[in-house]
Amino acid sequence: MSVAHADDADDYSRPTGETYHAEKALPSGDFYTGQWRDNLPHGHGKYLWTDGCMYVGEWHRGKTMGKGRFSWPSGATYEGDFKNGYMDGKGTYIDSSGDLYRGSWVMNLRHGQGTKSYVNGDCYDGEWRRGSQDGHGRYQWKNENHYIGQWKNGMMNGNGTMIWSNGNRYDGSWEDSAPKGNGTFRWSDGSFYVGVWSKDPKEQNGTYYPLSTSTGNFEWQPQQVFYVDLSECVVCTCQRIPVLPSQKMPVWYGSSSEQSSSGNRTKSSERPRRRSVDGRVSNAEMELRNNGSGYLQVDDTESNRSPLGPLRIQPAKKQGQTISKGHKNYDLMLNLQLGIRHSVGRPAPATSLDLKASAFDPKEKLWTKFPSEGSKYTPPHQSVEFKWKDYCPVVFRTLRKLFSVDAADYMLSICGNDALRELSSPGKSGSFFYLTNDDRYMIKTMKKAETKVLIRMLPAYYNHVRACENTLVTKFFGLHCVKLTGTAQKKVRFVIMGNLFCTGHSIHRRFDLKGSSHGRLTTKPESEIDPNTTLKDLDLNFLFRLQKNWFQEFCRQVDKDCEFLEQERIMDYSLLVGLHFRESSCNNSATPTSGARTPTGDSRPSRGEMDRFLLDASKLASMQLGINMPARVERTVRRSDAENQLVGEPTGEFYDVIIYFGVIDILQDYDISKKLEHAYKSMQYDPTSISAVDPKQYSRRFRDFIFRIFVEDT
Repeated sequence: MSVAHADDADDYSRPTGETYHAEKALPSGDFYTGQWRDNLPHGHGKYLWTDGCMYVGEWHRGKTMGKGRFSWPSGATYEGDFKNGYMDGKGTYIDSSGDLYRGSWVMNLRHGQGTKSYVNGDCYDGEWRRGSQDGHGRYQWKNENHYIGQWKNGMMNGNGTMIWSNGNRYDGSWEDSAPKGNGTFRWSDGSFYVGVWSKDPKEQNGTYYPLSTSTGNFEWQPQQVFYVDLSECVVCTCQRIPVLPSQKMPVWYGSSSEQSSSGNRTKSSERPRRRSVDGRVSNAEMELRNNGSGYLQVDDTESNRSPLGPLRIQPAKKQGQTISKGHKNYDLMLNLQLGIRHSVGRPAPATSLDLKASAFDPKEKLWTKFPSEGSKYTPPHQSVEFKWKDYCPVVFRTLRKLFSVDAADYMLSICGNDALRELSSPGKSGSFFYLTNDDRYMIKTMKKAETKVLIRMLPAYYNHVRACENTLVTKFFGLHCVKLTGTAQKKVRFVIMGNLFCTGHSIHRRFDLKGSSHGRLTTKPESEIDPNTTLKDLDLNFLFRLQKNWFQEFCRQVDKDCEFLEQERIMDYSLLVGLHFRESSCNNSATPTSGARTPTGDSRPSRGEMDRFLLDASKLASMQLGINMPARVERTVRRSDAENQLVGEPTGEFYDVIIYFGVIDILQDYDISKKLEHAYKSMQYDPTSISAVDPKQYSRRFRDFIFRIFVEDT
């Protein structure tokens, strides 16, 4: 990222807001010619870098915004939409080899509908996600073989059809660009083979049906499909873009004399320039500073001070108290870890994702006794004797497989040398929550009624998460019970779930949102609210702005998840939202980009670092709907005369964030207690404002609210 000192005496002699033509030779050797306003490129202009890169097109307050063309010294070109310095919208990219992509882009990545024409004659037309073929698409090879079906991470994956130029075809399941699972291979003469497919001959199984009028091909082996028929059906890869346009965008300073030798700002530095909180250039600069109270504060200059005052962001701290020896729940933690190690480590046959109905039977559970001295199947331990129960073990083992949870990593997280952490206070339901030391898993104690609900809805839950890869509902990995022996005979049931906020980013704000107003306000004073405080509906002071493709996918998935929960008669669930403010992540070693002081805290990713994050394969794998998503939020304010106004009025203040969200608390059905609660509270309060309502009404209200606070970023 280059730094451009562009102040000119002529700039200050012109009225603020006047647009004129300028030619700027910059100290870095770069050159700009085009429309200019308030000491920034604004309008149509051309920027030439010393390395040979060039941009010609529209600018908005110092950034490429609108239609434009970017060219590289290698001969590669991109022509289309730009947004905040990124290739974003509709555009055409031709790489140095001649491969051409025409379609949708999101933050420098092919994302949405697009067509890729390869110089060797191959062509792909279909859906893209995060830079790779993902979704439904058609790939045609130059020899006229073609595949139509599902893709994942640039490979044929899911249901699809391969048709060869000789008339043969395969219809069925695919995995990693090869047949896997149920499928049918048909010859052009009408004969066919039906079976279960696998590259491993031991797993291959099927039946050959020759056409009655045909002599048949009895010498044929299914493995020929993998090593002969598919040998020429190799999917071409996309050439990596060497330098991203957003990495080239200059940071516009004023004159080099930003500060005098005494440290006081000169007149040239008083001119408002870049506002960094919204990721866009504007007429003011924002600065984050440590205000001496332990808060990181987004603070406006006098020229554009927010009427709401600065946004205070307190540094995040690790949640929970470590359960060490002497803690009242120390023995329970040991019991839990011993039981998990036994359950997960127990030898079990390989399971198919197609489970039998018997696996979901409520009676499908295993009891294991853990005497202190050990037994044939259990190790000796220092805790009290207890019994351990696994509910529907085959189902949860298959769910862990479906969620790509490695058994060894799972055991290490929960049962390793590190102790669990207990959250400071139990939830409203009276349940206790525990976190693994690596924050990957959350363990919640369960009431008997909740356990029954989970077991009842388990078949539908399994089918839903299997069908919806991007589901936002809680991921469940295990359901267990510890029963202490002796006079107490105490039973503790608990479920193991994924932790939505398992991330390297600090979560600065978290919200639990239901779409109701009664009792949905945090009672803590502002001074006591910290990043671990869960705020509620009436505390919400943001709109969440998602990129177009993410927003469309979000809306589809919320509808699917709510329909599933409504069918299962579930209500009282919430959307848990976590925000990491990127501007709060500066450190003192970072170079200020607008003369602003930088605060202490995590290291803020520069635009170049964010681009590398978006294109890094391991980071891409962690970025999905609701996880690690770059987004923007707009600050809102409620009218003083609207005490229970759920959604405030937008203020035009934007902040760059990394956002996390998911649907939690999905084990409350509309039972007799909730019906009585609804009847009682309806007599005292507005029935539309309370949480306890019929699942159909709850789903409708929840969606209406969520689609008001999540909007497309235009």
